[in-house]
Amino acid sequence: MKLDVAIIGGGPGGSTCGSFLKKYKPTLKVGIFERESFPRDHIGESQLPVISSILHELGIWDKIEAADFPIKVGGTYRWGKTEDLWDFHFLPNGIFDEKPRPGKYEGQRLETAFQVDRAVYDKILLDHSRDLGCDVYESTGVREVQRDGDKVSGLILEDGTKVEARHYIDATGHVGLLRRAMGVEIDEPSTLKNVAFWDYWQNAEWAVTLGIGGTRIQVMSVGYGWLWFIPLSPTRTSIGFVCPADYYKKTGLKPQELYNRAIQDESRIRGLVKNATAEGKFSTTKDWSFVAKRMAGENWMLVGESAGFADPILSAGLSLTHASGREAAFTIIEMDRGGDKQWLRDEYFERNKRRIYQHIKFADYWYAGNQHFNDLREYTREIARDAGLELDAEKAFQWLGTGGFIEEDLGIGGFGTLGFTALQQVANRLSDEPAKSAFGGYNGFVLNFDGAKKCQVPHYEAGRVLPVPAWSRNGKVLPLSGLIGYLVKGLESNPAINSALVAMERDLRKVGIRYDRAIHDGAMQCLEALIRDGWVDCRKYKTGEVLPGELPAENSFFQVNHDASLPVGRRSASLVESD
Repeated sequence: MKLDVAIIGGGPGGSTCGSFLKKYKPTLKVGIFERESFPRDHIGESQLPVISSILHELGIWDKIEAADFPIKVGGTYRWGKTEDLWDFHFLPNGIFDEKPRPGKYEGQRLETAFQVDRAVYDKILLDHSRDLGCDVYESTGVREVQRDGDKVSGLILEDGTKVEARHYIDATGHVGLLRRAMGVEIDEPSTLKNVAFWDYWQNAEWAVTLGIGGTRIQVMSVGYGWLWFIPLSPTRTSIGFVCPADYYKKTGLKPQELYNRAIQDESRIRGLVKNATAEGKFSTTKDWSFVAKRMAGENWMLVGESAGFADPILSAGLSLTHASGREAAFTIIEMDRGGDKQWLRDEYFERNKRRIYQHIKFADYWYAGNQHFNDLREYTREIARDAGLELDAEKAFQWLGTGGFIEEDLGIGGFGTLGFTALQQVANRLSDEPAKSAFGGYNGFVLNFDGAKKCQVPHYEAGRVLPVPAWSRNGKVLPLSGLIGYLVKGLESNPAINSALVAMERDLRKVGIRYDRAIHDGAMQCLEALIRDGWVDCRKYKTGEVLPGELPAENSFFQVNHDASLPVGRRSASLVESD
């Protein structure tokens, strides 16, 4: 079998890659080889809004919306310094309008996500790849990866068929079939060695119903681990329990016994499943974080969890998978177009490595900041010590930002999938000392490029990988694009912040962008990132008001849980009873 691109694995990473290849270069002959027959269950059901934009670009958002998955508008947590519940909203104050479904990718739906039943979701994605022209082979495992040095020379399928292609994609998840065959080593940077146990439940109550079809996932810590509660449909819910492997071994309990105990120990989840029934599909896995030391070779690339995995506490798994599948496809198309192959491969690796490391580091921070782990306090202290982390917010920011707080395609300063405003609110929840803005008390910001070198970073758009001018220094990169690019240009014209923002407003107006409150807030997050990454030196000029330093205890995206104020019928009956 002769192909342009052979993709091993038909999950979201493989199907996303295949679909983008066919969308932007329909003449490519693409084969996807999946060892299982879809539909099949899989964990990793809670999404982040960034995925919706990828689904929209793929032309599949309407198909996913038509499946009537619950709309994720945020999460409710018991985590951090107190027993209080707190909410993380994707939308201001968590207000989700009553809009009929199926809806369009517009308005508030630009900022929401889905909670997906992977048996249904993955099949929609794979069928879409087939509709776009990929040759999809289900129930077709790869028996052998043949190699010649750092080049894959072919695949041998289970039936003996040989597949030859110009490019190969490993989208086999934790199995890492091609990764292992090519001898790629992995790094396990975290002391976090967790195990996960889960099952699916019928007729569990939703904690809340927001708008039409909207809800929040529940992430509840117990004294020895944490539970996830993710509604997947009006009747089906994924409930899982995560704890350190060492703790599980010390209990002497069987996995299902520990799982059942955790559910009974958490009153909120216990109430939601009071009238529910487990499907009996109980499963276990180890979810140890890792990063592949290489993600691309002469004619191969790693996508999704074959390239690395971060603890599921941040719901980032599918975001990382979809993004890497998209960027791998764009990279192949750009290489075929004559682009610099080594630069394209190197940038793909560096970008995805940084993302995974960020989420691993952030997960360590979350665990180290959870004082509810009564039985595991020494363990969380060990996480903090090994990471060089103190729970003072400023020292935590220094540690988190060793790889930089600027992500090219976020368009703002932040970390992982969070902008700085959200990141600071998390720090307030997890740290002993509240976070403060880096720009507080100053009104002048002088750009500092001493020792920096000019370089280029990739921007992935419409099937292209476009080089964007940037500065690099000490492993940190400053792309001169997006909102950060406009702010840098403003500061170049005048380091006094008020004058710089006026210049920024003028430049944005030239391209038809109105400088509103959202743009201003984004500019302030960019400024925070520029300072913390060392691209700006702060000054206090005699004229002009200084910027505030104190941050609010909460904002419209992070708040103490107010579910008790919801109308009757919008809250679970069990939660109403418990009040």
